[in-house]
This record gives sequence, structure tokens and C-alpha cells, in this order.
Amino acid sequence: MKRLLAGAAALATAFVLAACSGGGSAGGANAGGGAVAAGTGGGTPTTSSATPTPTTTVTAPTPTATPTPSSSTKPAPTSTSAKPKPKPTPTSKPAPKPAPDPGVPCAAAAAASGTAACVDLSAHKAWLLDGGKVVYGPVPMLPGRKGNETPAGTFHVLSKEKMHLSKEFDNAEMPNSVFFYPGDAFHTGSLSVYSHGCIHLSAGASLKFFNTLHLGDIVQVVP
Repeated sequence: MKRLLAGAAALATAFVLAACSGGGSAGGANAGGGAVAAGTGGGTPTTSSATPTPTTTVTAPTPTATPTPSSSTKPAPTSTSAKPKPKPTPTSKPAPKPAPDPGVPCAAAAAASGTAACVDLSAHKAWLLDGGKVVYGPVPMLPGRKGNETPAGTFHVLSKEKMHLSKEFDNAEMPNSVFFYPGDAFHTGSLSVYSHGCIHLSAGASLKFFNTLHLGDIVQVVP
């Protein structure tokens, strides 16, 4: 009985060894019960240690910093040459009063700053002045007759009429009348007949006096 059990055990062991060898012959590499590494399945043996794939490390280039200009700026050069001082502006002096014209016997008319008239009764002459200088004349004139003399003195132009009609003498025409005294004026009149107090002038001279003289202008009459 023991022999039978031992034979059966031996037969079972032989069967198990034959199953694990993958059915190979007794003369193979695995004969005699050599075990095959797990997972090979009887194929080509593989190397269990795999060579690691080398890792390429890419190093990014370090950016070069652009140099920043220095924040400190150089000061502008200072000119050492001194600027010339401006010349002082001359102070305008007041205009001097005009000196009396030595050829005119009327000091007040010659000292006037504007237009003025001068009459010399004894010389029968008349002038126009501007700023103390003679601008017209002397021209001939005739004053008032005896009893109606032209008054002497310094007067001013009172009024002007291009054609004055004298009511006192039947509306007698008095062209280019420039009144300097009540009832007396420069106007166009006879140079051979004395007036009743006015200053007779030629037509051309009376027009010049009328156009030149203004209201308020000085009229000086000397004896």
C-alpha cells in the first residue's frame, strides 16, 4: 500500500513539473525542473533593466539688460559773458514854446501854440501864424475909418460866416467873414476905401483867413 501511494505521489510530481516547463523536452534548457522567470511566457527573454532616455535640458539664454541712461543730466553750460546793459531811454523833454517871429509885431499871436492872426493898423498889414511861425503874409489890408476905428488889443475868433449880410448897412455883403470883435471881422472888402471898423482884405486873402482860422484862435491887433 505504501508503495502504491509513493508511486502515485511520484507520478503526480512528474505531471506538475511537465506542466510548468511549458511542455519542453527533457533535454532543453529548463530540463530537470528549472523554473522560467515569471512573465516570459517561453518567449525571447527581455532585459529587465531599461536604459533611461536621456533628458535634454534646454537652458534659455539670459536676456542681456539694456543699459539705462543715467538719470543725472548734465546742467546746461552757463554763459560767462555778461549781457550788455540796455541803454537808458532818453526822457522826452517838453517842447519849448515857439519864439516870437521877429518880423511880426504881435507878441501874443507869435506865442500862440496854434493858428493866430496879427494886424498892424499903422502899417496896413496882416499875417497868419501857426505855432509862432508866419505861414501867410504880410498881405495888405484897410482898417476902420476915423470915428469907426478898428479896436486894438488881443481878441479871439468869435464866429465865422461864409457870406454875412450887414443889416446895419442895407444887407451889404461881407464874404468870408471871421468875427473877432462884436461887429468887426476880417472879410472881403475894398483896399482903397476904409471900413466902419472891419478889416478889409482882398478876395484871395479873406478866403485864406477864413479857411485857416478856427473858433477861439488869437487875433492880435496892434496900433
